[in-house]
Amino acid sequence: MKKNGRPSHIRTWIEVDKKAIKSNYQSFRSITPQECRLMSVVKSNAYGHGLIDFSREMEKLGIDWLGVDSSIEAFSLRNKGIKKPILVLGYTPRENIPEVIEKNVSITVSSLDYLKNITGTTPEKPLKIHLKIDTGMHRQGFLPDELPRVLKILKEKKGNVTVEGIYTHFANAKNPQEADETKKQFSVFKKSVEMAKNAGFNPIRHAVATGGLIIFPEAKMDMVRVGIGLYGLWPSERIKEGFEKKIILRPAMTWKTIVSEIKKIPKGEGIGYNFTAKTSKDSKIAILPIGYWHGYNRLFSNKANVKVRGEDAKITGTVSMDMAIIDVTNIKGVRAGDEVILMGREITADCLAKIAQTANYEIITRLNSRIKRIYL
Repeated sequence: MKKNGRPSHIRTWIEVDKKAIKSNYQSFRSITPQECRLMSVVKSNAYGHGLIDFSREMEKLGIDWLGVDSSIEAFSLRNKGIKKPILVLGYTPRENIPEVIEKNVSITVSSLDYLKNITGTTPEKPLKIHLKIDTGMHRQGFLPDELPRVLKILKEKKGNVTVEGIYTHFANAKNPQEADETKKQFSVFKKSVEMAKNAGFNPIRHAVATGGLIIFPEAKMDMVRVGIGLYGLWPSERIKEGFEKKIILRPAMTWKTIVSEIKKIPKGEGIGYNFTAKTSKDSKIAILPIGYWHGYNRLFSNKANVKVRGEDAKITGTVSMDMAIIDVTNIKGVRAGDEVILMGREITADCLAKIAQTANYEIITRLNSRIKRIYL
């Protein structure tokens, strides 16, 4: 066992900084009114950080709710002793509803067909639901003109189904320059909430996620859902530019591997599949035992850098399924077993996202769940 807690037989691992998690949590708690609940969105393996361990950290810090994508994620949390309220944000198969009720999990209901065919077991054990309202994103949710029918059905199911919450999701809240679209969605949502209240329901109201909480504070309501921000990343470059001096975020994740092999290659030799790189001089290369199966994108080929012995080394040649190659010609003393930083505070998820022309969300959530996460 090495000093940092990494078993010596592991070839690649992810370190998660508990102090960074706490700092990010405190940053968002500080801008959330005391009477407003804070939900940590831990779907997709806690955005690559490890569902169980990250949720445990949130529970220790005093989070109010946890948000997951599936009932399977919710069951995993309950089976590991997580007690906090859990909302399933995605679709829940009807066959899973008995276990949902048994494990005290709340689910999202967003279509008439689904609503008609669900119920709790008894009035003592009702099914707790949050109604999702489609206010303009046109993904998941009831359209506003469906609400009268929805509320009528819910009145008939009263006793066996509890309307615990009502929520929506903003399509463009990551863009401070286009607030009018978000305001329009919020206006539609407020009308939907009023309809629910007039029908005799008093649900928890929630609308904003990380971006909305930062740039659209008037929409905080009863609960806010924070995902990417709790992991120390910004939901968009525009929000970062406008608010990084007001809100401190610390990336919690560092992804590492090791040098598994070193070799000297003469000038003019091709490297890797299809010889997408050639040595311009006599060179020294190092092999890394990670590839796109682990979540290291092929688009990083010949573009991304890693850190070896504190210095930058470029990915050379095409990233393979389970291996990548770096040029260490100008780095002294590199040897097999050296630690290599693939992503962290210097080589950020944002930098890698730019190379792959995608979002930081995708970079971190696509990290293979079988990679060991070590909380430090």
